[in-house]
Amino acid sequence: MKKRKIYMGLLFIAMLAFSVVFIQLNMDANSKVEKGKDVDAITDSHEKIEKMLGEMTLEEKVGQLMMVGFRGTEKSSEITELIEQKHIGGVIYFDRNMKSPEQVAKLSNSLQQTADQSTLSLPLMVAVDQEGGNIIRMRERVSPLPSQQDLGKNASVEDMYKVAKLNGAELGSMGININFAPVLDLSKTDERSLGKDPEKVYQYGKKAIQGLNDVSITGALKHFPGNGRSEIDPHVETSSVEANQLDLENSDIYPFKQIISEMDNQKFFVMVTHIKYPAYDKEKPASLSKVIIEDLLRGKLKYEGLVVTDDLEMGAVNKYFSYEDMGKQAILAGADLLLVCHEYSHELEVYNGLLKAAKTGEVPMEKINESVKRVLTYKLFNMKQTKADPDQAEKVVKSPESMNYIESLNLDK
Repeated sequence: MKKRKIYMGLLFIAMLAFSVVFIQLNMDANSKVEKGKDVDAITDSHEKIEKMLGEMTLEEKVGQLMMVGFRGTEKSSEITELIEQKHIGGVIYFDRNMKSPEQVAKLSNSLQQTADQSTLSLPLMVAVDQEGGNIIRMRERVSPLPSQQDLGKNASVEDMYKVAKLNGAELGSMGININFAPVLDLSKTDERSLGKDPEKVYQYGKKAIQGLNDVSITGALKHFPGNGRSEIDPHVETSSVEANQLDLENSDIYPFKQIISEMDNQKFFVMVTHIKYPAYDKEKPASLSKVIIEDLLRGKLKYEGLVVTDDLEMGAVNKYFSYEDMGKQAILAGADLLLVCHEYSHELEVYNGLLKAAKTGEVPMEKINESVKRVLTYKLFNMKQTKADPDQAEKVVKSPESMNYIESLNLDK
């Protein structure tokens, strides 16, 4: 009897062990299937990108490399023409486009619908500069975001994350998917800057990107390689930063370098300034410099994401280069996205200049394809939701909860 009980016990243990092994094998198999699905999905997307690239016309490719501004709170004939006929890849909003959360959401939907009905059916990148402090679009209707200088001096790194997330949630509800922030320029006094300490600027900047990303907004590190040393506004005139490479890389460039090395490069853009850095390039501003974009940013720092120029209509460049020439120079230097924020005529000049340069071979097709591939990769992998809910936007933007949180920071003391 005792032997029988022992046999039964051993049999039970064996069956139990077999069951555990069977379950584990099954789980592993399922896991492999799931991982296989992920790999398949990635492979399919890459194949889709290659297929699209092969089918796109040159005009479509050039258009995808531009982000433009326009006038009005509704879809104008000019922006419609740029999306439908020139296949523009993105738009940027300013106060002239924004009157209320509901209106902005409707405008975003209207523009996305036009893009969807065009030959490419690619979503539009919809961007804004919503930094906080003095740089706030539609100031009266959104939450009163603190300046980066205030956050750097008086808030915790976790508060930086929460403010960025709150800001991103408001933008996303209005159909905006890119925020050209945070500013990583080093300065003790500029309210757009998080401060002078490179380590702190990196830590706070990283949290800002995370906060935006966690509500599906893409941030942008600016203004590479860091223009905190310049006293001259690049909107008005050019200037040079007279520092050697070692000094720049240990200070101004440090926050960019750290974030690039630690975070997914597809989750943020890098915006390049128009200021000159003779330590790297004695002739050209950073935005048109192959040494700074290709050799430093992509080569030395190993950045793999999208590079966007600062606005090509700024005095730092438009006084010295024609619009026809600027787009060509920026793409040759390694930029992927040309930002032209204001005049329709200038947008056409940049578009036609780049198109002509590509047709004549002045800009090699592999250079165009390289940048278009980055734009397509970003759009297919990162842009999940493009339709906004106007009613929801009214509830999310400047909500009582957001206002209470910002007041609780007590930064305006």
